[in-house]
Parts: sequence; structure tokens; C-alpha cells
Amino acid sequence: MNDGLIDLLKHNAWASRRLLTVCTTLTPAQWNATVYGTYGTIFETMRHYLSSEAGYLRRLSGEEPSWDIEALDATPADFATRIDELDARWMRLLSTPFDAERIFVVRWKDFGARDVPAGVILAQAVHHANEHRSQVATILTQLEVTPPEWGLWDYAEDTDRA
Repeated sequence: MNDGLIDLLKHNAWASRRLLTVCTTLTPAQWNATVYGTYGTIFETMRHYLSSEAGYLRRLSGEEPSWDIEALDATPADFATRIDELDARWMRLLSTPFDAERIFVVRWKDFGARDVPAGVILAQAVHHANEHRSQVATILTQLEVTPPEWGLWDYAEDTDRA
């Protein structure tokens, strides 16, 4: 019933794990490197998008993460643990029918409150992660570190979904 959403979110976690596998090889200076046009350092970008994903998921599920999303200060291996938790929480959410039209009130600082369907929040969680993974890949490339392949076909092949 939620099979397509499960693949979408499993891919999201899989891609983040692949990226963090490369990040475990980085020196502290590289982990804290940035380039113009990206969110911040690799560490800051990873912390930002994992914290944001936990926030989107908290809004949809009502379930709090086991870690403080505002104070996330971790190594790549610690971030991988957070991804595993997020993955498990997404799967719990999708173990029942997902009501993509359920309305949530979301407050934007510049626009006030808006009614937003659950499907848009879920799409934002995945889009946001993709955007920031790409920014980290840009930093890695500038550091002459090859980022991993994390395309959907790579996921399908690697997980026997193709």
C-alpha cells in the first residue's frame, strides 16, 4: 500500500549512508571544509539536513527522536546511527496507510501559518536531503575526494530491487 513511499525513503537513507561511508575517510579539516555556494561545512550540512529530516518526521509522526536535533554534534559514524534511527521511524510511519492529504499547520517566519498536506512535508524531507547531499558531494569533489554514486538505479541494483 505504501510500497512506493517505502522505496523513496529507503533510498533516502541508503544514499545518506553511502555518503557517510566516504565521509569516514575524511580528515577533521576535510570534515569541516566548505566551498562557496553550499550550505556550510560538510559537518554543518550533514547536521542540518539530519536535524531537519528528524523535524519533518516528528511533525508527521508525532514521535520524538532519541537525540536532541538542535545539538547534534557527531562524527560520520554517529550520523550513520541517526540515519538508521530515522529510517526505522519512517518505516514505522509507513507501516500504516499514509494519508498524504492530512493537513498540518506549518509556520514560515516570512509568510505566517500555512496549511500543508502531509505529502508535501514528506516530499520536502526527501528533496531537502537530496539537495544537501549534492552540496556535500560538491565539497568532496573540490577536496579531490570522489563522492559515491547514490542514484535510484544504483539503489535498486544494490538492494535487489531491480
